[in-house]
Amino acid sequence: WHSVAIEIPRHAVVLDFVVSSNGKYDNNLGLDYHFVVERQENMQAFWAKQIEAELVQAKVAHEEKVRLESIRKEEKKRELEAYRARAAEKLAEKQWKILSTAPAVPRAGESVTLSLDVAASNLPPSEAVWVEVSFNRKAHALKLPRAEMERAAETSGDGIFQISFPLPSDANTMDVTFFGSYDSCDDHAGFGYHLPIAGSAVPESPEHIVHVAVEMAPVAKVGGLGDVVTSIGRAVQDMGNVIEVILPKYDTIDYDKVVGFHEIESFEWGGCTNRVFTGLVEDLQVYFIQPGNGFFDIGMIYGADWEDIPMMDSERFGFFSKAALEFMLQSGRQPDIIHCHDWSTAITARSYWEDYHNYGLPHSSVVFTIHNLGYGQDLIAQAMQYSQKATTVSPTYAQEVRNEGPIQHNQFKFKGIRNGIDVEIWNASDDKHLPVGYDSASVVEGKAAAKRAVKERVGLKNVDAPLVGIVSRLTLQKGVELMEHAIWTALERGCQVVVLGSAFDPKMQQHWIDIELSLRHQYHDMARLVFAYDEPLSHLIYAGSDMLLIPSTFEPCGLTQLISMRYGTVPIVRHTGGLRDTVFDVDFDGDRAHSQGVETNGFAFEGNDAGGMDYALHRAIDAWYNDKGFWNGLAQTVMEQDWSWNEPALTYMALYHAAKER
Repeated sequence: WHSVAIEIPRHAVVLDFVVSSNGKYDNNLGLDYHFVVERQENMQAFWAKQIEAELVQAKVAHEEKVRLESIRKEEKKRELEAYRARAAEKLAEKQWKILSTAPAVPRAGESVTLSLDVAASNLPPSEAVWVEVSFNRKAHALKLPRAEMERAAETSGDGIFQISFPLPSDANTMDVTFFGSYDSCDDHAGFGYHLPIAGSAVPESPEHIVHVAVEMAPVAKVGGLGDVVTSIGRAVQDMGNVIEVILPKYDTIDYDKVVGFHEIESFEWGGCTNRVFTGLVEDLQVYFIQPGNGFFDIGMIYGADWEDIPMMDSERFGFFSKAALEFMLQSGRQPDIIHCHDWSTAITARSYWEDYHNYGLPHSSVVFTIHNLGYGQDLIAQAMQYSQKATTVSPTYAQEVRNEGPIQHNQFKFKGIRNGIDVEIWNASDDKHLPVGYDSASVVEGKAAAKRAVKERVGLKNVDAPLVGIVSRLTLQKGVELMEHAIWTALERGCQVVVLGSAFDPKMQQHWIDIELSLRHQYHDMARLVFAYDEPLSHLIYAGSDMLLIPSTFEPCGLTQLISMRYGTVPIVRHTGGLRDTVFDVDFDGDRAHSQGVETNGFAFEGNDAGGMDYALHRAIDAWYNDKGFWNGLAQTVMEQDWSWNEPALTYMALYHAAKER
């Protein structure tokens, strides 16, 4: 017999043990040995104390978790408010170069002097300038008649023109339009000039905006449309406005992800009963319409045209667009703005004016956004005609397509507003997919950790070399031929390459599989191509790459360049569409960048050929090899730039107000 003395813990109820001797082990055939510990107190009382202690501990842990989450939310709120304030200041500075006031912040009930720099305005050189002034987004009863401004005495040439007048005590906004020689007018490209007034007895009223869309991230997302609907809705709602989204009730949605999802009503229309459900998606109130005709019970969002079923996508979405208007009517809604998106809900614009404006929905204006001009051009042309304002997803793309058939006759109402990214989702300091969080102050250390992690994840050799990343669909639009050329070029320069993407076209996919095999044979563990949808890996590539390649043939806006900069990764892009509006070449775009209030932030090329691609890629690689101080500073610069929805949201609000003026 062998024995050992053991001190039994105070709260123990069972002693568990195994024994060993001379390398032999006895664990009671895997069951272990157990002895009940005799206790003086009643076992029921003992367990009651244990449970109570665990409950107290769980409560303390929960309270600490809530406290930390509250701190995190408050920090994010302050960050977003700071972003929003900077965006407002940036837009105000642009406007201030054209017109200014004395005092700088006018006060209700006091006098103000308004000044216009004709040379900076959209007026031609003018001997005389007139101005019309109204208040509160033209809703105020007082409107100052058109009055001639005086030329400031100390100026010459086009010069500065001024006028002084008193402000009403209940004015919160001053609305201004200028007129010059040759019947010219400067109404800020259809937006009007609007200056805030402090100290008003009447605050500015919130706007009620209803989005009618067939996609919404994350519950019904196929492409960028779903991201925009959610993001612009949240950004405008955060400014104090009322946002609602109307969406088809697809049978493909996981409704457990919709907070408070429940049925609220139904209405008869279109030859069937339409059930209406509601809930919160990303803090936005969403209404899901389920018609009894089964249009959205087919296991897909798009694709009915290619299925053996008696319906087409245009028929399904046309029905939904009108059903959304009928829901607004029957539920008593009177939104200020109905915002419809792409060909899929384009019919909403015409139907509103022909079927609903004079029959119970008299107070709305319609805004239409083109996300992809490649589909439904007849429907897009119709929406362009009937909407009060129309947008697309970047200023340069708007210029590129403004002469296209669906748009050319309504250019005067068409505006490019760049997309943004959700800075809460794409946040290097709080990204669960990264090995360590980092900000612009720790960008070098943070990216180094992410670079090691992405190499380990995909099997790249751990060497000190530039890492070129690509996160993209493998399609002609995304510039696959230039991608392929750039991969070989980068590897010849000693870089490593990681690609995350896939192709819809089987032939294209096989072509890239063949490329991957060739790369493995020639460059072994210096290149990796991953053909999958992999959200965690995409975050690692955005953070761990030194540079991200985006050689798109055309790109209405693009989000990957914005995400890469959010993580301190330098973009290399072809200057087209939104890529031109957001990436400013470090060597030749200084003046253009400063005119937009930003610093240069990447490498770009203009042509759609290998020579142009090489021009940008070689300069980026040279900079990484030759001047690490410059490169690290560039990474810090791009990370500090604001590509959120804050500035676009302010522009959308100005557009909504302009749309209400009809």
